[in-house]
Amino acid sequence: MYARRRRIYFAMMGTCIALFVLAWGVVRLWSVPVAVGMCVVAMLIPPLAAMIANRRGPDDRWWDDPSGDPQSDEWWDELDGKKRPGGPPP
Repeated sequence: MYARRRRIYFAMMGTCIALFVLAWGVVRLWSVPVAVGMCVVAMLIPPLAAMIANRRGPDDRWWDDPSGDPQSDEWWDELDGKKRPGGPPP
């Protein structure tokens, strides 16, 4: 999952850079308003790319990964309802 998100991120950021370069290197010679519009579209891509790259998939483990501190892990397991205090794990 991580590799796919990384490829999508780099493709989106490459598109962003290409839009900026094309807008002010080529398109501005014919139409400045179109070049500005391309830059506005390119301006919206980085936040979307960051959201896509940082989202968690359904099979990504992150919340229930152990931290390495047994006391903290026990406490979080109790809060999550995985273990009952003083009893065996469900």
